[in-house]
Amino acid sequence: MRSILKTLPALLVLAVNEPAPVEAPTGFDNLTNGLTDDQTHANDKDKFDEVEEITPNGLGPVYNAQSCRECHQNPVSGAASQVSELRVGSVHKGRFVNPTVFINNGKDTITGRTLINDRAICPEAQERVPVGNPIRTFRLSVNLLGDGFVEAIPDQVLIDLAKKNGGVAIRVPVLEAPGTGAIGKFGWKDQQASLLSFSADAYLNEMGITNRLLPTEVTTVHNPTSGITEPNDQEDANGVADIDRFARFIRATKTPPRDGILAATPLAQRGSVLFDQIGCSACHVRTFTTAPAGTSINGGTVVVSDAIGGKTFHPFSDFLLHDVGTGDGIAIAVQEHFGGQAGYMRQMDVDVTANRMRTPPLWGMRMRPRLMHDGAQTTPADAINRHRGEAAAAARTFRRLPLREQDALTAFLQSL
Repeated sequence: MRSILKTLPALLVLAVNEPAPVEAPTGFDNLTNGLTDDQTHANDKDKFDEVEEITPNGLGPVYNAQSCRECHQNPVSGAASQVSELRVGSVHKGRFVNPTVFINNGKDTITGRTLINDRAICPEAQERVPVGNPIRTFRLSVNLLGDGFVEAIPDQVLIDLAKKNGGVAIRVPVLEAPGTGAIGKFGWKDQQASLLSFSADAYLNEMGITNRLLPTEVTTVHNPTSGITEPNDQEDANGVADIDRFARFIRATKTPPRDGILAATPLAQRGSVLFDQIGCSACHVRTFTTAPAGTSINGGTVVVSDAIGGKTFHPFSDFLLHDVGTGDGIAIAVQEHFGGQAGYMRQMDVDVTANRMRTPPLWGMRMRPRLMHDGAQTTPADAINRHRGEAAAAARTFRRLPLREQDALTAFLQSL
């Protein structure tokens, strides 16, 4: 007893100096998590939802959507959706090769990208899959809700997870901090480390709108020469551009909530136990805690706020790249994602992404009728049974479970 009493003062000091993490707010309500005030968040959401036009916004010449919300909107702005994009390529001497896409009746080409945009502002700019590119895949749009907390996971935590449980953590350029890098967390290939980089990438490659981080057009075929300014995304009087608003909107979103009624059922609770027992939680990690408030991230361009710092959240992902037999064979297209900073990426890190995919976070899974990166599976059981490679043992164990136990695991997943 005396020894315990002696330690109490030290424990009390520790408790005062290191406050216990608190739960990150959840909700499908498009309300702020506290990073910004309600009006700022609403204004940023309006910008996220805004439909872009050729003039004055700079849409195209090739694009997939006319707003961020078009691809991230189920059930609210910023969430995932059924919208997919097309990527292609080939292999030469064992290494993935980006396609050369011919447009404008063969007069012009688009190179350095794996993305084939579905839409164009004129027939001459329309992209099509070129012959000689047998590797083809669709990729579903990803959820963005709660990603401000994901952004604040310390890099070392992910590096340590990779050493402990397997998986690959790759270092990618932080576009807003030239010459610096961080562990990738966003996109199916972990191709971006920061939400501002992610926003700039999507603005150019999904909507064709140039910005200060990626200022070069994908193609100039029929690109308007009057009525818009390059880069298209111009900063306002306060130095805030659209990509800043997108990133701020995402950072201020709440994490996807669980279905509390289903989660409380005995069947789902049994499924939660099985999720751990058969090995799913090794990659679909339940819980993370963000870096403390005041921590500098993204090459020193962002300081973790009180609203984000020291928060516990439950994404059910390790945000690492794994080979679970579902890799699409397509490596990161460094020119597409990093522009002038493409040379920062090591070739070995590019190559390792070809047959690996980021562990998809399972939060909000109940809102997705199409599963896996390509949307090819429609039930949790189908998705589990598709797993091979690093996840083969877990999938095999699932198949050996009695049907009642399989139903329990499904109920748990459908509560997320």
